[in-house]
Amino acid sequence: MRRREFVAMVGAAMAWPLATHAQRKAMPVIGYLHFAAPNYIPASNSFLLGLKEFGFVEGQNVALEYRWAQGDYDRLPAMAADLVGMGVDLIAAFGPPPARAAKNASSAIPVVFEVGNDAVEAGLVTSLSQPGGNATGLSILFVQITPKRLELLCELLPDARTMVSS
Repeated sequence: MRRREFVAMVGAAMAWPLATHAQRKAMPVIGYLHFAAPNYIPASNSFLLGLKEFGFVEGQNVALEYRWAQGDYDRLPAMAADLVGMGVDLIAAFGPPPARAAKNASSAIPVVFEVGNDAVEAGLVTSLSQPGGNATGLSILFVQITPKRLELLCELLPDARTMVSS
């Protein structure tokens, strides 16, 4: 799945809860929960671009509350609880630990996540086709598909002795 498809999916998933809560607040608030540091630009830029593609512009018609764990996963539950306490309309969580922290912090606030592993195995959803509960998102399955990718690469380049990833 390409970045544009991911951004479009997250934006679409966010559009529904934001529209339903728009009457309640002057501006919907999205909690942004990430395991990295604020200088991890690719995630936030793609996220903002996806929101913009669906008509949401930070500061104009949507507010964002950023929480960056800076690699300290022990901080995530408190950060998620802080977002819930603020009454955000939705939590966008990036990575399994942030998604788990957001899901555990509230069963009422929608959680949209992006994870690189199996969301079912991580305990985030009941199934990929019927997530259930308040959490849904994108499961990229890096771990599960990497062996297959390597197998295909070996078939395409049978004489290669070294494979380098950039």
